[in-house]
Amino acid sequence: MQRILRYSQMPRTAMHLEIDRRDIRQFRLVETNPPQELPDGHVLLRLERAALTSNNISYAFSGEMLDYWGFFPTEANWGRLPVMGFGVVTASTCPDIEVGGRYFGFFPLGDHHVVQAQSSSSGFTDIAEWRAKHASTYKNFTRAEATMQHDRYAIFRGLFSTSFLLEDYLRENNFFGAQQIIITSASSKTSIALANCLQRFSDVKVIGLTSARNLSFVKDVGEYDEIIDYQNLDALNAQVQSAVADMAGNPQIIADVHTRLKTKVVYSCSVGATHWSATRENISIPEPRPEFFFAPSQLSKRSKEWGREELNRRIDESLALFIDSSQRWLTIQHAHGATEVAEVYSALVTGQIDPRLGNIVSFD
Repeated sequence: MQRILRYSQMPRTAMHLEIDRRDIRQFRLVETNPPQELPDGHVLLRLERAALTSNNISYAFSGEMLDYWGFFPTEANWGRLPVMGFGVVTASTCPDIEVGGRYFGFFPLGDHHVVQAQSSSSGFTDIAEWRAKHASTYKNFTRAEATMQHDRYAIFRGLFSTSFLLEDYLRENNFFGAQQIIITSASSKTSIALANCLQRFSDVKVIGLTSARNLSFVKDVGEYDEIIDYQNLDALNAQVQSAVADMAGNPQIIADVHTRLKTKVVYSCSVGATHWSATRENISIPEPRPEFFFAPSQLSKRSKEWGREELNRRIDESLALFIDSSQRWLTIQHAHGATEVAEVYSALVTGQIDPRLGNIVSFD
């Protein structure tokens, strides 16, 4: 059954940003007005604000492999980028979900989002047929009141969870015997969050690898025991066992690190792809072969062992401390309207964003 929607105001022209799945540097703005009719069991949300970071570029780069493009299907060869943010319900045919409710979750990078919703104790879940294969963390929407820290929460909640779960996985495995953890792309927010978790929960040495242009910033962050320029990898201590957490996704850097450390690399994992455009052909990485760390797997494991409520409590408790510490090194920058959103995406995908900035976008 279809219901004609009643808006307090006439719907305005709306846009979504769509990315060329064959070349993520290419994108377009598409006019996508909200529907005038909504089937039973659906909600229409207006994207109030969302974070747009290098973490989202990793989503775009791995969109085919991890089916991020499958979250919000659109025209062939084009994809709608998943972003974490807050949305407000503007229409609902779900009796338990009221117009005006505010929710946090994954949205397509666009003005609005239609969800086939099933109510839950904390909000609702997207139960569209094509979402069945996706991890629950990607399709849950949680009720959220406005707070002073909602911008930083949008920026950090998803990527901090990845870092929290990776630290937990490493500690659970006694760091595979490593005495030092080497983190690439040390200026990225996910790397900083991992360093923060390692400093809080463990006593291993935390080493950040970064480019010369970001050395000063990474030092100012204050989360690493040692910071090394990519061009100075000989400074790495090759006498102790080491684990490598790769946020850059640059095979040559990992090959160089493994070569420098030789048999002292006891564990190596791939997490992100801030260097997504790096050359990937004809590069041989010495053993051990990096394994892909998929955070939802550790999330599922801990949810079963601790309970999802307890897991969320632990993550949110640590996240609150991290958000407080980010005040000294991260400045929030807002972009409004489709044109400005597109400019932020273009700067991110070409590596031109200052790591000192956290971008919050909206289509208003």
